[in-house]
Amino acid sequence: MLDGMEILYAQHHRLDFPDHTHDTFNIALILNQTFSVKLPGKVLRAPIGNLCITNPQEVHATPCEQIMGNTFTTFYVAPDVLKSMNGEADVFFEEKVIYDEALFLEFLSLSRKPSDTAAQYERRMLNCLAVLVQKYAVPSTFKSSDLRLFHEFLDEHRQQSFSLADTAKKFGMDSFKFLRLFKQETGLTPNRYVIQKRIEAAKDLLLHADDLLEVAVSTGFYDVPHLTREFKKIVGVSPGVYRNSAFNIVQF
Repeated sequence: MLDGMEILYAQHHRLDFPDHTHDTFNIALILNQTFSVKLPGKVLRAPIGNLCITNPQEVHATPCEQIMGNTFTTFYVAPDVLKSMNGEADVFFEEKVIYDEALFLEFLSLSRKPSDTAAQYERRMLNCLAVLVQKYAVPSTFKSSDLRLFHEFLDEHRQQSFSLADTAKKFGMDSFKFLRLFKQETGLTPNRYVIQKRIEAAKDLLLHADDLLEVAVSTGFYDVPHLTREFKKIVGVSPGVYRNSAFNIVQF
């Protein structure tokens, strides 16, 4: 039911996260300082005790506090989980910074080592997510069918060398039109989108694999330095540091 939900714990994190997107809803609990989120055309600030939410495929950057660092816990929740609580209709959060003390405290409790059984924990988590959807979600914004086709094609070919001209040609467009349309809809260039998808695949492998070269090659990077350089741009830390105590990840 939780469909591979992840919880990430970040303590005193100082490295900025540049523009990126996720396939999931990100529900962050702000545990110290003020958390900043850059969206196209605006900057949001979430004080301690607030929830901060970004939608799937929503471009955002998170500049972190450079002296004390930011401490936060983020739930990565698959769209299908929230969709199931909304009559199978797509879900969207227009309001990104939410102050709801009861909801915050329940998420905080769920982020800690549970004493519940797995079934009890899942029931509590689903109830908490259902309240979030019922109180704060709005109908999802529509994405063009062309964009969905672009995503599907790039996802399928993410491990191959990317050629803007060749990709545009497959959709009957010149490079300029394809680039303009894709960036207009996603906020990312096709090349950055492909790299981000490779990073997401690498993050999954890093939870189970120890050989960084194997991770790099299997996700479409030339070598470990190439993986490390691109990984730090999106995740904010190196692949090795990603697995250390400052970034603990729990999967469900």
